[in-house]
Amino acid sequence: MTDDAPLLLDVTRLIWRRWKGRLPTGIDRVCLAYLRHFGPDAQAVVQRKGFRRILDMKASQELFALLEEPGDAFKVRLVAGALRNLGRFNGKARGRTYLNVGHTGLDTTGFQTWVRGAEVRPVYLVHDLIPITHPEFCRPGEQDKHRQRMRTVLTTAAGVIGNSQATLDELTAFARTEALPSPPALAAWLGIDPLVQLPATEGADRPTFVTIGTIEARKNHLLLLNIWSRLIDRLGAAAPRLLIIGQRGWEADEVFDLLDRSEKLRGHVIELSRCSDEELARHLGSARALLFPSRAEGYGLPLLEALGSGVPVIASDLPVFREVGADIPDYLDPLEAPGWEAAIIDYSKPHSRARRAQLQRMKSLRLPNWDSHFAPVERWLGDLGRATEADEHRLNQRLHG
Repeated sequence: MTDDAPLLLDVTRLIWRRWKGRLPTGIDRVCLAYLRHFGPDAQAVVQRKGFRRILDMKASQELFALLEEPGDAFKVRLVAGALRNLGRFNGKARGRTYLNVGHTGLDTTGFQTWVRGAEVRPVYLVHDLIPITHPEFCRPGEQDKHRQRMRTVLTTAAGVIGNSQATLDELTAFARTEALPSPPALAAWLGIDPLVQLPATEGADRPTFVTIGTIEARKNHLLLLNIWSRLIDRLGAAAPRLLIIGQRGWEADEVFDLLDRSEKLRGHVIELSRCSDEELARHLGSARALLFPSRAEGYGLPLLEALGSGVPVIASDLPVFREVGADIPDYLDPLEAPGWEAAIIDYSKPHSRARRAQLQRMKSLRLPNWDSHFAPVERWLGDLGRATEADEHRLNQRLHG
C-alpha cells in the first residue's frame, strides 16, 4: 500500500438509513462524522447481500455529497447516480485500509471471503457488545448475529477502534471466551457536537426532566414510567413533567402500552418521536436533569450532550458512564427505583443541594470533540499501516530469502 492510496470507506449503513428516512442514531452520527473527515480523500465501499463493490473516485465523491445532504429526493437521486455511474468501479484493494464504522455486513455470508480475497486491511469501529452481554434486551436472533460480527472483527481486523475503553474491555473478554486473538486496538472517545444554547421551552417553571434515546427495553423507560405514576398519585398536578425524546424501538411493548393508553400519565409524560437539534437544545435548557437509567450502553452520547449544555445528569452506574462522565453525574443502580424517585424529587426542588453540587462539578468538564477523536485515530492508523507493511516485508523475506 502506498501512503497516498485513498482509504476505503464503507458507507452502506448510511445509504440504507437515508433510504428508509430514519432519523440519525448515535451510530449514524459516527458514520457521518467519519464521512466528513475521511470522505474528501476516500473511495466508497457499498454492500448489498453478496454484492460488494469499490466505487471509483468520481462516483464516490458524488455518493458522499448525496449522503451528506440527502434532501427530499434522495431515492431518485441515488438511483439516478447508480445508473449514471454503472460500471464505475475500481476493484484494486490489495493492502489498502478499509474502514467499517457501522458494524455493516459483518455477519453476512461472504464478508470474510471478500475481505481476504480483496486483501484489504480492515479496521473496524466497535460500538458495543450489548446483544452478546445483554441478549434479553435485544430482538430475537440479534445475539447470534452480533456474535458473528464480533468473530469477524477478531479474525479479520488489522485493528479495532473502540468508542470507549469499556467497549474494548468487553471485546477482549469475548475474545477470551471464543479463544480468538485480540487485534491491535485504540480507545477513542466519540466527538460531541455541542448543542446550540436556546431559550428554555414554555412551562419551564414546572420541574421538567428529559430522557433521550430509542425506546427499547435496555433504556429502562419502564422504571421512569412507574416512578411517574407514583409521583402523580402523590403530587397530582404538581408532579414534574417527563419528556421522552426518541423513536420507538423494540422489546418495550409494556412501555408502548402505557404511553398509548395511560390516562394517568397523560399531560405529565410527553413522548416526542421526532425532535430537531434546536428543539432538543430547548428542551434540555428547561430540564432539571437528564435521566439516563439504561441497563447497558456502549458509550452514551446524551450524557455528554447534556453536560455540554450545562444540564445535570442522573445516570445508571455503568463503567462506560463513569469512564466518560467521571465524577460529574449522580450515579444510581438502574434497578433501585426508590433511589431514582428520591433523586428526581430532590432535583425538582428550586434549591436542590445535589443539583447545585453537580453544577459545581461540571466546571471541570472537558468535552471530547471530533478533532480530539480523529487526531489519535489518524496517528494510530499510520502506525498500524507501517507495522503491517513491516510484517509483510519480514514474511516475504522469510518466504523468499
